[in-house]
Amino acid sequence: MSLDATSVSPVLRFAPTPNGALHLGHAYSALCNQRLADETRGRLLLRIEDLDRTRCKPAYEAAILDDLNWLGLRFDGSRRRQSEHAEDYAGALARLEARGLVYPCFCSRAEVARAAIGRDPDGAPLYAGRCRALPAVEKRARLARGDKAAWRLDIGRAIALASARIVWLEYGEGTAPEARAADPATWGDVVLRGRDLAASYHLAVTIDDALQGVTDVVRGRDLLAATSVHRLLQDLLGLPAPRYRHHRLVVDAGGDKLSKSRNSPSLAGLRAQGVTAADVRRALGFPGEGAPAIAVTLSRFLLS
Repeated sequence: MSLDATSVSPVLRFAPTPNGALHLGHAYSALCNQRLADETRGRLLLRIEDLDRTRCKPAYEAAILDDLNWLGLRFDGSRRRQSEHAEDYAGALARLEARGLVYPCFCSRAEVARAAIGRDPDGAPLYAGRCRALPAVEKRARLARGDKAAWRLDIGRAIALASARIVWLEYGEGTAPEARAADPATWGDVVLRGRDLAASYHLAVTIDDALQGVTDVVRGRDLLAATSVHRLLQDLLGLPAPRYRHHRLVVDAGGDKLSKSRNSPSLAGLRAQGVTAADVRRALGFPGEGAPAIAVTLSRFLLS
């Protein structure tokens, strides 16, 4: 399979999760996607990653759409909501199961943490593989009686069955690609479907990007390591490999990445202070007219 899946017109996507308000980091990522789409005469799609129905709310989605419209973002086609496509993820998981590459894990989060053999690239406990060794008859019996299970990828077997060397084309924020070697083993037996979710982030975005024909994935550097898992899944499922462009992150004055969990200032909050969309664009390094009117407000945030 060719690494360069972009013989057709480029297709990009911005994929927010409606579990809180957008901040400057989201704005930067969305604008990076828009700029590349404009430069390459490509298409920019909007995907709503709302698999977690407990935390994702329609009100947050409405607020996201309002923010993106305020920023002047333009999207092609209809929105794809992950919550409406559980069958796509189930089909992919079934294909992996048929090859003996996934298994049910009945361990609780506390049990996983207690037996952890290290940390994955996100800092989460690395699963020790306890349920991988369970006899098949026990797995079937526990599933039949309704025991809740997450489905994990047998990373060792998956790597053994994949191509000898899995790489991706990484552009960063430049124009010259670099071939990056994937290292999915650092994630251990990663979860592909949670106990109460149709799919994990790793499986869902891999399948979504393929079904939507995404040729260029533009996202933050915090997801660089996750690309190793996505490339492995693409290889195992025979899916095309997009080009990847992991951009800098917007950080606060202390050097911390902006996030919803840390209650970073939202775009809506900045608007309430009088910040305009043009202010945000120019502060983040995108074309606009005039200097930012609220320079002091935005100067607390940096790209790193």
